[in-house]
Order: sequence, then C-alpha cells, then structure tokens
Amino acid sequence: MSTGRGAESSSAAAVGDVAEAPLSGGSLFSSLKVRNYRLFFLGQVVSNNGTWMQRIAQDWLVLSLTGSATAVGITTALQFLPLLLFGLYGGVLVDRMRKRPVLALTQTVMALTALALAAFTLTDQVQVGHVYAAAFAVGLATVLDNPARQSFLSELVGPDQLRNAVGLNSANFQSARLIGPAVAGLLITGIGTGWAFLLNGLSFVAPLTCMLLMRTAELRAVERAPRGKGQLREGLRYVADRPELLWTIVLVGFVGTFALNFPVHLSAFTDDAFHSGAGTYSLLNTLVAAGSLAGALLAARIGTAGLRLPFLAALAFGIVEIVAALTPSLWSFALLMLPMGLFAMVVNVSTNTTIQTSTDSTMRGRVTALYMMVLLGGAPVGAPVVGWITDTYGPRVGLATAGAVAACTATTTGLVLARVGGRSVAIEWSKHRLRVRITYRESRPEREGPA
Repeated sequence: MSTGRGAESSSAAAVGDVAEAPLSGGSLFSSLKVRNYRLFFLGQVVSNNGTWMQRIAQDWLVLSLTGSATAVGITTALQFLPLLLFGLYGGVLVDRMRKRPVLALTQTVMALTALALAAFTLTDQVQVGHVYAAAFAVGLATVLDNPARQSFLSELVGPDQLRNAVGLNSANFQSARLIGPAVAGLLITGIGTGWAFLLNGLSFVAPLTCMLLMRTAELRAVERAPRGKGQLREGLRYVADRPELLWTIVLVGFVGTFALNFPVHLSAFTDDAFHSGAGTYSLLNTLVAAGSLAGALLAARIGTAGLRLPFLAALAFGIVEIVAALTPSLWSFALLMLPMGLFAMVVNVSTNTTIQTSTDSTMRGRVTALYMMVLLGGAPVGAPVVGWITDTYGPRVGLATAGAVAACTATTTGLVLARVGGRSVAIEWSKHRLRVRITYRESRPEREGPA
C-alpha cells in the first residue's frame, strides 16, 4: 500500500495536485488518538530525553579527558560518518525489511552502547577511544534507525494524519532538547558523567516496551521492496524523475548545509558582536529550541499544505536570518531567535512530510535515507565554509550570507517546481498594488491575488 501519489501519476500532475491542497487545520493531537502511534510517542518521550543527556555528557567527558575542542569535533564526526558513508545503503535495506524489528534492533544496540560507556565511566576506566567507539557504533545504528523510524510513521497512522504525526515527533524531540541537557548538567555536576550514560541506556526500555505492546493487526500494511540488483541506483533515479522530491531535497541540502549552522553563528555573535559569555550563548540556544518547539507544534496543527509550505517557510527563515544579522542590540537579536527556530523547524517538518507522502512505500526507505543524509550530512561540510566567512568578514556578514542562501534557494527551487508543474509566475504592479499572477497551461484558469 502506498501513501504517496504512486508511479501511475506523472510528476507534473503530482506537483500540480499537491500544490493546490489547501491549508487546513485539524486537532493538534489528532494522531495521538491512534493507539499504536500513542505508544510510539510515549516511548520516544523517555528515549529522546536520554539521547540529549548522552549528547551533553559525551561532549563533556571528551573535553574532560583531553582538554581539546578538536577531540569533541572528532566525536561528532565519527557519529555522522556512517550516515555519510552508508546512509543510502541503509535505506535500501530498510525498504526490504519490516520496520518494527529493525527499530527494536537499533534501539537495543544504542542501549547496550550507552550501558557499556556507563560501565567504563563509573569504574574510572574510560578512555577517549571508548567514547570514539561508542559514537561510531551509535552512528552505525543510525544508518538503519533513521529511515526505519521515518518510514514506520506511515504504518502507524494514515496519510491524512502523517503531517500531524511528523510534527508531534519533532515537538517531542525539541521538548527533550530543553529538558535533557538541563538534567544532564545536574547529573554531571552532582553525581558524575557516568550516571547520565546509565540513565540513557535504561531509557531505551520505554520505546522497546511500547513497541512490544503495539497491536500488529492495527499496523497499516505496506509493500516491501524485493531483493534485487541496482536498487540504490533505482532509488536515485526515482528521485530524479520526480520534481516534487528532487527539488525538495535540493532545498533541504542548501538550507541544511549553509543556513542551519546555529553553533557557528550564535557563538560568533555572543563573543564577537555582543562581547558576552556562556550564559548568553546558552540563552540564545534555549530561545532557538523554544522557537523550534513552537514550529513543530505549528506544523503538526496545520493540515495539508502541499508543496507551498516548505518553500515559503525556507524563504521566511532566510529573511529572518538576514534581519537578525542587521540587529544592533543583544535583546533584539535574542527575540529573533524565536521566529528563526520556528521557521527552521517548519522547514524540517514540512519537507519530511512531503518526502513521505510523495513516495511509494517500496521506495520510502531509500528516499528517506537520501533526505536524512542531505539534511544531517550537509552541516559538517558547510560549517567550515560558514565559519571561514564569519572569521574573515565578521558574524553579521556570515549570518546574512547564510540567510541569503536560504532565501535564494527557496525562491529559485520554488519557481522551478512551479514551472515544472505547469505554471508560470508573473509579478506586476496594478492599480497601486503589487500582484502575483499564476498562469496555468493546458487551459487551466488564471488566479491572481495581492502579494
């Protein structure tokens, strides 16, 4: 069963149909009415907080052992390296397999890794090599976990609730981003780093138990891809032949690589522009996280918005970054962190939903793996470039450049996709008003409205 538009539809027709879907609202928590999704969500509430605790504790432990920020960077790189090397192959495997057993396996591996790291730390035998090995092991599990987790949502809820489910998942993760690091800080300063690893390892009991409690008969049947040669190339051709997928991934690639480098921008503004300290840096990150949580809830609340929402949100995100780069004071800059986080998260959720609802079930693992590889793998590539611009020309130029990239990419890819979908867009000044005229080919009616 496919929740996408199917291979029968032409790409242009799919683009036209999706783009015309109206913005509509539904219940903010409608997908939680589905028992299996409710169990999945509750398990993630516990596990996500444990994951954020481990992230903070892991970085602090490496810094404590080595005194080197480079070593912390190596740890992060090792965790993302498997995704860059094997992410697409993970998608191929996930398309062939049942998603729930795959998630049970990956969650078990992550739990054992955390427990092993806790044992080494609590017995004072931990070395930086142990942390490197644990980060790489988690990265390997993520190769399967990411596409399986995203694809599994379509088995838990129907296509009409998929956007809501994706939005609530993102809200779940962002709320943990506010709580988990705070708990980790208390544990590290109070009783030691090892306890944060231990609690993270134990937190995986929750999602594993919830998956066991799911009713198999209520899972939506999806078709799995058969084993065969050339399935990786088949997945890439599938994306290339569908503009709604191709240009959405291009949008995510540019925005993720150049515009979502919050650590680079916020640390530079804190130190160079406002001459402040760690407290200000923490405040700015907290405000971004709060905006992201609001954005995830907003995306969950919005009904079907088609292909318009990702490109409009990316355009707004770029504009907010440019405005923030020009703000003269710390407090005006801090207030803009809320809409910046909000629009960034709407881009994330809406592109994720577009990818899932526009993809056939037998291809969803491969397409999702490509999407996640571009989204998560772009930042390590773009961060050095953005960092060089920031160091050379200052933090304001660096942030404004990132915003310009996001705004230009959103505008260009949106217009290209509209053109492929059988539209031409004209901007004109008429009767003292700016109007945007959208003209459809094949004798479709004209529609115009004020910009």
